Amino acid sequence: MAPFEPTYCPHCATALTPLAEHGTLRPTCPACGFIWYRNPVPAAGVILVEEGRVLLVRRKFEPRAGSWCLPAGFMEAGETPEETAVRELREETGLEARLTGLFHVYAGFDDPRVRAVLILYTAERTGGTLAPGDDAIEAEWFSLRSPPADIAFAAHREALAERLARG
Repeated sequence: MAPFEPTYCPHCATALTPLAEHGTLRPTCPACGFIWYRNPVPAAGVILVEEGRVLLVRRKFEPRAGSWCLPAGFMEAGETPEETAVRELREETGLEARLTGLFHVYAGFDDPRVRAVLILYTAERTGGTLAPGDDAIEAEWFSLRSPPADIAFAAHREALAERLARG
């Protein structure tokens, strides 16, 4: 699935044409000058580790349904990245947590829907009962040393490797 790009100007309905803008071809309106910028979409999540095990969820929906990933998702309007991370953890795993720090920020280039900026936080569990929910069909703890082979996104694979390297 290709990311959405409009055919017509959302302001005046004129057909957009590709024009070079700052060295990049972008859909541009020849009538009113509107330029369609395909900017990255912010996402946030949690890398929750307890006793050498990391919490992962199995995706319910495409892209990469059935693959494993960190509890994470796209920010909603009006949310901070921190609020998004805590919400996504709760929705996908049933667990409550307190964020303990920023883990790392990753560029997500392999989601066919959008280009993402993934903001991952470390956290400690404060409550809840582990149960998959929202867009997760499973939630499970895995050894940091042997996560499943089918991790959905490159940024998640990088984060798991980085977390293992940090000890």
